[in-house]
Amino acid sequence: MAKIEIYTKQHCPYCVRVKALLDSKGAKYQEFEVDKNAEQFQIMLQRAPGRRTVPQIFINDKHIGGCDDLFACDQQGELDKLLA
Repeated sequence: MAKIEIYTKQHCPYCVRVKALLDSKGAKYQEFEVDKNAEQFQIMLQRAPGRRTVPQIFINDKHIGGCDDLFACDQQGELDKLLA
């Protein structure tokens, strides 16, 4: 199974959508709530240069991007390959 990391905020509707998509695929992920942990926010900024919004998604240490990026990846049939 792929290593999935998601940087989120507590009341973010896009974060909810991303987690629902991954849940529907049976994917396990590690979530870092950046609004509760400033250190994790700094780590997110280092890992995803130029990106300050959430969610930021990483699969096997590869930066996928945000919510729209993950859904585009799924629509193109790439997400299932990454999760395998």
